Amino acid sequence: MNKINHKVKVVCSVFTLSLLTACGSSSSLTSTSTPVVIDVNEADTNFPSFVSFNDTTPENKAWEKIPALSDEFDVWDETKWFKPLWNYGGTPVYMRNENAGVSDGNLWIQATLNEARGEQWFETSRVQSKAKVKYPMYTESRIKAAHISAYNTFWLNNGDIANRDEIDIIENNSNPSYTGAKYDNYPYEMHSQYFIVKDNQTERKGDDNPSDSRNLSDANTLKGVPWNEQYHVFGAWWKDEHTVQFYLNGEPVNSVVSTQAFTLEQNIIWDLWTQDSSWVGGVPEKNDLLDNTQNTMKVDWVRTWQLVDKVAN
Repeated sequence: MNKINHKVKVVCSVFTLSLLTACGSSSSLTSTSTPVVIDVNEADTNFPSFVSFNDTTPENKAWEKIPALSDEFDVWDETKWFKPLWNYGGTPVYMRNENAGVSDGNLWIQATLNEARGEQWFETSRVQSKAKVKYPMYTESRIKAAHISAYNTFWLNNGDIANRDEIDIIENNSNPSYTGAKYDNYPYEMHSQYFIVKDNQTERKGDDNPSDSRNLSDANTLKGVPWNEQYHVFGAWWKDEHTVQFYLNGEPVNSVVSTQAFTLEQNIIWDLWTQDSSWVGGVPEKNDLLDNTQNTMKVDWVRTWQLVDKVAN
């Protein structure tokens, strides 16, 4: 796959318009103004994608890429990634090494059917970083969802269920098997949340009012495009010990502010899994796992930065 490596060329007056609009000052704009086109595939790859469209980097700070947590996925890099194959209880999921890999410029995770396993008929996998990271940082990944009733995930976790900080950037299902108005929104909803678990007490917020790709700016080229039809860029700016701002296709969307402090370094994780529950959206039809055109989650790249002090010229 040819990797996108372009810089956005933004005309000054148009960029000023986008900033004014973001600040709620559109009424002062003339009718001849043209909104900036937000095409995340044209963002400068040296920075978080939002920098190309509305640079909110704090004054006197700069973004420094973290190589150990960034990858274009041209090859499988065992120095960066491994496959932790633990399973969720109460699900049909069985994690296998063979169900994830790198080819054609993508990290992929595939769901396959194996009825010989009985209750664990949904074979899949998980990929996790070896390195960990802590705020202030930003990570984003370009992902095309598997079109089955399952969660395509991109998240942060420190690996200890009893003492954990967790930031779920996405848990997206583009094709829920459950029906109804709620599930009609799933192909567009970015389900994001966090967990802090300490001393057997769990704090969780988010996902009650999911971000929705249909609510992106009119000039965003991926507005209203379902998760399985194109690659989308999902990001999280973990700003401090309490605050996470989520991003979708170059634009800020929902954010969360915790009561307890985030205290732990976290790994980056992707997986594809399902469960017969209302919040996941139900398990897929088994025949869907036989269709290689829809049973695979694809990750084009991941890029991660830490926020550092700007070096004086």
